[in-house]
Amino acid sequence: MPPAEPAALNPAQRRVLELLGAPADQRPTFPPGLGAELRAELAEGIAPALALLGEGQDLFVSKHALGQVHTCEAHLVAERAIPFAWTVPTARGTVSHKAIELLVSWRGTPIANELVAEAIARLTEGIDGLAQWLQALDDTSLAELRNECTDQVAKFIECFPPLEARWQPRAESRLRVEVGALVLQGKVDLLLGRTRGEQAGKVIIDLKTGRFHTGHLDDLRFYALLEAMRLGVPPRLVAGYYLDEAEVRPEAVTEGSLRAALARTVDGVIALAELEVSSREPTRRAGPTCRWCPLADSCETGQRWLEGGDDDR
Repeated sequence: MPPAEPAALNPAQRRVLELLGAPADQRPTFPPGLGAELRAELAEGIAPALALLGEGQDLFVSKHALGQVHTCEAHLVAERAIPFAWTVPTARGTVSHKAIELLVSWRGTPIANELVAEAIARLTEGIDGLAQWLQALDDTSLAELRNECTDQVAKFIECFPPLEARWQPRAESRLRVEVGALVLQGKVDLLLGRTRGEQAGKVIIDLKTGRFHTGHLDDLRFYALLEAMRLGVPPRLVAGYYLDEAEVRPEAVTEGSLRAALARTVDGVIALAELEVSSREPTRRAGPTCRWCPLADSCETGQRWLEGGDDDR
């Protein structure tokens, strides 16, 4: 990502450029055939999982599913049994990301509340569950949603450098890899740059509110793995951008991080396939998710963790 004019940027924006930018001659190259090699290793590793599925049955796996199954399988199973319902907190991220998606191609000076209003209008025009929820939303809840989303989008505008066309910015960019009956899929909040031959040039960015968690890096490495298998060359960098703190946490993509992501994905896919066909009982692992787990009142493992009250363990 080439540097913009430093004088036009505030300190927070300059920090983003310093951490994410790199001259062309400093961008890494990867061995030819790396993507195909990773895909072949994935196919070999998940073979036991696919053997569990019925004929014509596909297994769809996202970063969220992988994160859940590696955190607590019992929580995953319990949560899936509860019908999803849209609320202001669950809609906030979708609306904010839609507004930032519009920002990428917005003409004129971007104004946060205008972007949010347009995002809500576009999402309301749909026929899915979110559109129906927005159409029925009362004025008070709509005002709450607009206020919270405007805060997130305004923080992005003031803390992230303006997205120049030469960076080829893409928001809400979908990634998908199919290997037999397995479908790995993801949606990148923000994708910058391009690949040149075997030289990596892309930067994948996940926008976050709240504090950093190591699971966020796992999500980013999963995206890098999908990009490597999809295109044949991974991104050069992944990063989490924390809007509340104006903090960017980048990580260089290496063959080592890709293979670690591959091993985690294989383990997760096998566990998800086993749970899908109910071939075993889900395991229980205590952690911060115990605080909002549907099983919290009846799970001894979770209760012991909650009694400890240590958020950072």
